[in-house]
Amino acid sequence: MLITDCEQRSDQWWKEKLGKPSSSRFNEILTASGSVSKQRQGYMYELAAQAVSGQIAEKHISLAMEEGIRREDESRKLYELITDTEVSQVGMIYPDEQKRILCSPDGIIHNEYGLELKNVLPKTQVEYLLANRLPPKYRLQVQGSLLITGFDRWDFFSYSPSLPPLILKIERDEGFIKKLKAELERFTEDLALTINRLKEL
Repeated sequence: MLITDCEQRSDQWWKEKLGKPSSSRFNEILTASGSVSKQRQGYMYELAAQAVSGQIAEKHISLAMEEGIRREDESRKLYELITDTEVSQVGMIYPDEQKRILCSPDGIIHNEYGLELKNVLPKTQVEYLLANRLPPKYRLQVQGSLLITGFDRWDFFSYSPSLPPLILKIERDEGFIKKLKAELERFTEDLALTINRLKEL
């Protein structure tokens, strides 16, 4: 595990991410059910464009996303209060010095497990509370982060003011992680070939 210390969403952070698959978008490579995502090729082309151009295309950020980003520190402090822990913030984590894939966790605790924060709309928090399980759309992000870090556990914390928070302790799914690792290896190999073809044009 290799940690890069930089402020998330800083210029250095964006530069580090150029052309590299990130766990927050592993669901565009593999689905929660373990099949190849229909978004795989589009994501690969996006990363290849980043690697060659050195630029990340601007994406629309909704008001809900802006609010979630704004409340990230608030939810992290609430998590620390509830769990009586101290969360360390990092820029990104790679599994090794090859730096082919990465994750950018919302925190790590005592270098033993990670944290994913979700600041959601009230109706979404109600849905998560009643289901009391990891939302399927975050399975790839969490299991991918466990793959990259080697940790045995990842905490999922969703929060919406005036509603109870939800804390879930997610363990490694070794069978799924094995399948994800194999698909990521194929994806990064195909990505490298695509980048080389572009550079030869």
